[in-house]
Amino acid sequence: MSRIGKKPVELPSGVEISVSGDNFVTVKGPLGQLEQQLPQAMQIQVEDNQVQVIRPSDEKEHRALHGLSRSLLANMVEGVTKGYSRNLELVGVGYRAALQGKDITLTVGYSHPVVINAPQGIEFEVPAPNKITVKGIDKQAVGQIAAEIRAVRKPEPYLGKGIKYEGERIRRKVGKAGK
Repeated sequence: MSRIGKKPVELPSGVEISVSGDNFVTVKGPLGQLEQQLPQAMQIQVEDNQVQVIRPSDEKEHRALHGLSRSLLANMVEGVTKGYSRNLELVGVGYRAALQGKDITLTVGYSHPVVINAPQGIEFEVPAPNKITVKGIDKQAVGQIAAEIRAVRKPEPYLGKGIKYEGERIRRKVGKAGK
């Protein structure tokens, strides 16, 4: 039995969940609304303030989808109540970020500034010129946008310059050997 899949998802006050016949789940909360199509093989039961995911059999595919479905539901509930954020750091001389409206402009050593547009549901914050915070209610979208920002200038192993996640450790290389 899946340890994750058999745990019920607790619904905090102010969160409403609705499941249509083909497992299309809509979660409404104080921060917004999320919708997602979950695997149709799983059964989703809503009782009191809990959501339970039940798998039909012990087949390998059903066991794999059991924990996945429960995790996706839990992430949706947490997203509409607390939201998600991802912090990035710019490391390098002259590397900086600036907020222009909803978009973010990165100056990271190229001949031109790089502009990244904020998709719907994603919000950028720049608490310092070398720090970026990506916020939103959809965990997957927040992580994807943070990865796209990091890909503009990945951290390099010799000097450690680039855009990295907060707390990420960059494995450093020695460089050229002397005579």
